[in-house]
Amino acid sequence: MAEAPIRLGMVGGGADAFIGAVHRIAARIDGHYELVAGALSATPEKAHASAEALGLPRSYGSFEGMAEAEAGRADGIEAVAIVTPNHVHAPAAKAFLERGIHVICDKPLTSTLPDAEDLAAVARASGALFVLTHNYTGYPVVRQARQMVAEGTLGALRLVQVEYVQDWMAGEAEGKQAEWRMDPARSGGGGSIGDIGTHAYNLACFVSGLTVDRLAADLHAFGAGRTLDDNAHVMMRWKGGAKGMLWCSQVAPGNENALKLRIYGERGGLEWCQEDPNYLWYTPLGEPKRLLTRNGAGATEANAAVSRVPGGHPEGYLEAFATIYSEAARAIHARRAGQAVPGDLLYPTIEDGLDGMRFIDACLRSARDDSVWVTP
Repeated sequence: MAEAPIRLGMVGGGADAFIGAVHRIAARIDGHYELVAGALSATPEKAHASAEALGLPRSYGSFEGMAEAEAGRADGIEAVAIVTPNHVHAPAAKAFLERGIHVICDKPLTSTLPDAEDLAAVARASGALFVLTHNYTGYPVVRQARQMVAEGTLGALRLVQVEYVQDWMAGEAEGKQAEWRMDPARSGGGGSIGDIGTHAYNLACFVSGLTVDRLAADLHAFGAGRTLDDNAHVMMRWKGGAKGMLWCSQVAPGNENALKLRIYGERGGLEWCQEDPNYLWYTPLGEPKRLLTRNGAGATEANAAVSRVPGGHPEGYLEAFATIYSEAARAIHARRAGQAVPGDLLYPTIEDGLDGMRFIDACLRSARDDSVWVTP
């Protein structure tokens, strides 16, 4: 018997918001959710207009009102997606967690580390699930790369290099997206390091299984009048002896969403690029490169488990996002049935979000003191 769809709500993500549409598509791809309620804008009029345009049964003018009302309904939402600017993540998530409603939240976790630590305490005490949408961990060949590293295919790791490079802020960068991302009150203390640097950092940690011991960061704002960084270089020393570098930039002309990961060990290396996401290059030491594909020959169990169609049919950004939503759905269905959350789920949690905020905070501290080495 098929499980009934999870009743989903959304905070933020009005009809004209890019990431809101992405979340709605991702939630629909595998058929696990039904979007039934929303507080889609900080402006009630815009919230209701967006809800009407999307055909939502229930619309609210604030997330506070939504949390209270939905918690009191027999058919109220079971989970909420929070897709707002960073400063709203903590208060919105707390409002739902404290009422036992599961949270699926965009990254970074919050705008400040103290807010993140407070939210993590609330999440742990609530008993509700908290899922963070670091969607790049959902790609099938990324899952294969993680499995290969964990199984020792590369041997002891030596180098972990990651970069996420864009160009959309190389000019004046006008518009709604740029406005809040360049505002410390809404974005937090990190600019590119918080927006895309956290994605790169999370991906490197996810695949390598390593933890950063120390880092040294050089953050810079090239755009005139900007107070938040639009480019960052971070050297990292990983626990266990591996070394690494992270580069994130939003001012590199010719780059759109160039997220790349390279991992090298004693016995081989792996290379992956998000703009060509169905391919993973594996090079055993002293041998020619091998091209591994999504759900193709040589695909591991971790790769095949999150592939939806046969190899050769491209899957991409939306499907990777949907993998996070579908794994969250498995966890929510288990909770519905009074069962433990399955142990094979790999969606990012509140702890991953807290780790990301500690990374941002460490980068800010290092950069303020002329790129000294600091501990996250």
